[in-house]
Amino acid sequence: MIPKVFKEVIDLGDGREISIETGKLAKQAHGSVVVQSGKCMLLCTVVSNYEQKDLDFLPLTVDYREKFAAAGRYPGGFFKREARPSDGEVLTMRLVDRVLRPLFPKDYHSETQVMIQLMSHDDDVMPDAMAGLAASAAIQLSDFPFECAISEARVGRVNGEFIINPTRAQLEESDIDMMIGASADSVMMVEGEMDEISEEEMTEAIKFAHEHIKKQCEAQLRLAEAFGKKEVREYPNEREDEDLKKKVHDMAYDKVYAIAKAGSAKHERSAAFSEIKEEIKATFSEEELEDFGDLVSKYYRAAEKAAIRDLTLNEGSRLDGRKTDEIRPIWCEVDYLPSVHGSAVFTRGETQALATVTLGTSRDSNQIDMPSYEGEENFYLHYNFPPFCTGEARPIRGTSRREVGHGNLAQRALKGMVPADCPYTVRVVSEVLESNGSSSMATVCAGTMAIMDAGVQMKKPVSGIAMGLISDGDSGKYAVLSDILGDEDHLGDMDFKVTGTADGITACQMDIKVKGLSYEILVNALKQARDGRLHILEKITDAIAQPREDVKEYAPKMVTVRIANEFIGALIGPGGKVIQELQKETDTTIVINEDPVTEEGIVEILGTGQEGIDAVLAKIDSITFKPEVGSVYEVKVIKMLDFGAVVEYMDAPGNEVLLHVSELAWERTENVSDVVNMGDVFDVKYFGIDSRTRKEKVSRKALLPKPEGYQDRPKRDDRGGNNRGRDNRGRDNRSRDRKRD
Repeated sequence: MIPKVFKEVIDLGDGREISIETGKLAKQAHGSVVVQSGKCMLLCTVVSNYEQKDLDFLPLTVDYREKFAAAGRYPGGFFKREARPSDGEVLTMRLVDRVLRPLFPKDYHSETQVMIQLMSHDDDVMPDAMAGLAASAAIQLSDFPFECAISEARVGRVNGEFIINPTRAQLEESDIDMMIGASADSVMMVEGEMDEISEEEMTEAIKFAHEHIKKQCEAQLRLAEAFGKKEVREYPNEREDEDLKKKVHDMAYDKVYAIAKAGSAKHERSAAFSEIKEEIKATFSEEELEDFGDLVSKYYRAAEKAAIRDLTLNEGSRLDGRKTDEIRPIWCEVDYLPSVHGSAVFTRGETQALATVTLGTSRDSNQIDMPSYEGEENFYLHYNFPPFCTGEARPIRGTSRREVGHGNLAQRALKGMVPADCPYTVRVVSEVLESNGSSSMATVCAGTMAIMDAGVQMKKPVSGIAMGLISDGDSGKYAVLSDILGDEDHLGDMDFKVTGTADGITACQMDIKVKGLSYEILVNALKQARDGRLHILEKITDAIAQPREDVKEYAPKMVTVRIANEFIGALIGPGGKVIQELQKETDTTIVINEDPVTEEGIVEILGTGQEGIDAVLAKIDSITFKPEVGSVYEVKVIKMLDFGAVVEYMDAPGNEVLLHVSELAWERTENVSDVVNMGDVFDVKYFGIDSRTRKEKVSRKALLPKPEGYQDRPKRDDRGGNNRGRDNRGRDNRSRDRKRD
């Protein structure tokens, strides 16, 4: 039976289009679509169990995987199958999850899974830009309780012109790389990197993407209508008790307000709030708490949130006593760890990050092997968030998605300020030691200082700040909060992190939790963020004003030289013997790469001692030495022969040439030792390859004045018997003459 297929097409406006199709594949899923642009195809399926779990959150899993077959490749590794997700796949999962999760009802707790798979790859299409569209389109065909259609799009800018979903080649030339997630009415998520753009330019890029997202949302609704939109499933709603809610609110609100207004540290404040909660619980019997204790906790959290938000909106005061635009106290220190290549501590309030920098060769670059992209990163950042940083004890089971996402944000913030001609591979690691509000931004600040401490010639220092928003839609009141606390992140309407130099924004990550946020508020928030960034930047530059002139004494020095490809084999040696012995003798690391453009070998020499590096350079000079015809070179006699002396070029040890006895002096030389001896140093002139002997020719006598009255010896054909050795046809008959004699 031929399946009935439903399809919608979205015109991107420049000859490209995106199609959404359903009805052909994965029909047992609750919703499935194939999204295609060019040869790139994504299959997205969604399933949500009908039984509710006893949880206070939505157990949603967004999974994005790229199949190697999509690009006609085999997976790397011993087992030839896709294994755990790569960092790139995890980042795409997070982008989709952050937009979908807020649109499910707060009381919907069914196990829900969104699976997006790259089934066919196109080099000119970046699949992650269509993942959000695929997820939302599949949900629109399901019976899930989901608020509205959403989509995501990437925006770039080349030569001042915005481009929707640019190709990877276009992105290489773009000064903006932003992913925007939105519904038809509201922008919900922004993440990306920029080349020091202004707040107004960032806002214009968001507006441009939103207009295209509106078209994508409309296409989803048309597809769902044609397919036959299912009735939204019924599910058991959470219990509600309005009388109990009011009672808990009345008991908690004023007390929470007073504690919040007093301003206190995190642990003191948490203890005080817990005490209020316990006092409220104490007013109920054990039987009542057993029956509706979960509601008491829920309503207390709602009252606490309302009191803290009202305090900020009414009085401009915050949990720790700061004003809305005030930054917590900051202290910084560089060169904290004595044996690493670069280190820095950045502490802002109750958030602290310790960053380290390690310098290496291209062999230490981060290899990226995905079906949609192969490459390497010579600058990368890893972020670690151990449980002790928040005063908790829990098992560590690998790198979390959150750690991957926060590390990627900090990496994008800093990488544009690392010079393209930096000879090193630079690895930054951030250890979060305390956390109460934006450890990722503390990572950016600590990373900046550590990079400069390592002697990497960073173009400009970068700082970062986390901002929040509390708004009242009814009254129109709103407050933008600079340098938010962890609690303010949870209770606020927007969490956005902005990084940049003194001249513009380099990266951002934004999650907007309210509908219809005006662009006016967004611009105001970004400008307030700029003031905060500059304040933090001043603290950073007080600790270290500019990069160190050179790497530290115990850090490796890097020298890069280029050699012709013909010399690579000689430098490596048979079975790698030459290069291995050279590394061992000089205590250096030598890496050779081939440049396919210039057809040269790029030799990286990494070592802590200058003597070792110089020895490697001398060896390379020796291997690649090519004397020029007509040039004069200093040589040393290293071997005496009956017919001449073997001399070694002083500037290229190991390079030898025969100085024939006839080129020692103008006078006839009977014995070589009459003119030169072992160890003698003198100059010779290089004449290139002798046409008669086919060997290299050098001459000592060519640099000496001719003796007075000296006459050149006649050439062989000018002397008597010039035809000796030749028959009448010009053939060599000398051997025949010798036989006759």
